[in-house]
Amino acid sequence: MKLALVTDAWHPQVNGVVTTLHELVEALGPLGVDVSVIHPHQFKHRSCPGYAGIDLAVRPYRSLATMLDAFKPDAVHIATEGPLGWAARKHCRQRGWAFTTAFHTKFPEILNAALRVPLWMGYGLFRRFHRPSSGVMVPTQGVLKMLEGRGFQQLKAWTHGVDLHLFQHHARALDLPDFQNLPRPLALYVGRVSYEKNIDAFLDLQLEGTRIVCGEGPLLAQLKDRYPDVVWMGVLPRDKLAQIFAAADVFVFPSRNETFGLVMLEAMACGTPVAAYPVDGPLQVLGDDHGKTWGGVLSEDLKEAVTGALALSRQEARDRAECFAWPKTVQLFKSYLVPVR
Repeated sequence: MKLALVTDAWHPQVNGVVTTLHELVEALGPLGVDVSVIHPHQFKHRSCPGYAGIDLAVRPYRSLATMLDAFKPDAVHIATEGPLGWAARKHCRQRGWAFTTAFHTKFPEILNAALRVPLWMGYGLFRRFHRPSSGVMVPTQGVLKMLEGRGFQQLKAWTHGVDLHLFQHHARALDLPDFQNLPRPLALYVGRVSYEKNIDAFLDLQLEGTRIVCGEGPLLAQLKDRYPDVVWMGVLPRDKLAQIFAAADVFVFPSRNETFGLVMLEAMACGTPVAAYPVDGPLQVLGDDHGKTWGGVLSEDLKEAVTGALALSRQEARDRAECFAWPKTVQLFKSYLVPVR
């Protein structure tokens, strides 16, 4: 099978969508799927206004159409709703090709937080984008129900996976040289330093020990000035990041607008329990079908969640992460693909 994967999110961007798609491409190869990734750096591109670190293709339609026709895909998957996503959607419709799409990120909430674009307007645009899709893959049942309530159709639940080999379990928190002089417990946040991540809720917590942030984004400079006592580590290579996860005593996930939250799984795979709000993303990553929470604590009081998570065993966090191994995730994705004709 030849699969054209069209995405506005790809390397060198660092986020959960890029990680998920990269792991997906790596896993599809052994299953006999020849994947052609079409991404912004194959086109003239520019930085997304107000969102440093995100590059968008500029007027990509003609070049993208040529690339798709030359590749002659058996299936097309449009992973994002940016300029490349819209261009691929247009070409597929003109050719009469069926295609699938994905809802990875609550961009209407981002647009609302950053530019005050009303939610109804953002979701109206996204509903239009996904309407001709033969299958809209969403990462959790919570997001699926939310989109159903907003009039989306052809929704398919597609959970994400974690690399259990890269993110190895450690029964005790690693004692890294980077952190030897820092008081414990170490409370870690990894992710975009941006509007929609609600990172202030973590930074404002009065916690014993040390708070650590790994990531970059449009709010980084102002938050570094406001919180000089926080350890700011920027963007790290994946192997180094795995060590940081394993060195932390608790992983704090303050976002309320996630579709999933892959970083929680990466922390838990290393044995680091999670503290989060009881909202979509954490509810599905930490909770099972019977209402039990594994590998972390959910509470509207984030400090209370941190305290509770610190009392959990690292083995429990690892056990929960192992429920999200990649093979099942990849097979499910492949089953949702549709022939272009």
